[in-house]
Amino acid sequence: MQYKKHPERIWRHIFSMPFIYMMIVPVAILDIFLIVYHGVCFRLYKLPLIKRSQHIKIDRQKLQYLKWYEKIHCAYCGYANGVAHYFTAIAAETEKYWCGIKHAKDPNFLAPEHHKDFLEYGDEKGYKKLVK
Repeated sequence: MQYKKHPERIWRHIFSMPFIYMMIVPVAILDIFLIVYHGVCFRLYKLPLIKRSQHIKIDRQKLQYLKWYEKIHCAYCGYANGVAHYFTAIAAETEKYWCGIKHAKDPNFLAPEHHKDFLEYGDEKGYKKLVK
């Protein structure tokens, strides 16, 4: 709620709203494609399905002390960030299934948590041992 600390920026906030809310279209399309990809491919790979409800939570709009437009913002935010979280979980499981090799060391790259058990970059012996 950092925006509330900057009431002098009201016009900037209003100006940004169309750019924020126009993202609902690609987010919803991504969500649909994720549901299809996840449902088909994870079953084919015999990977455990990821519960969508553990990633997408839309509940803050039920808070009585929020203004009507804040409730809309909260519902949208819960959905959009939830889809992003759901996408990340599916992508991580897909990467673990298909790859499992770390990226080259780079101090500017924040490796995801699921990379911790991957083979080191350039570990040819480990790779050959793994795929035998």
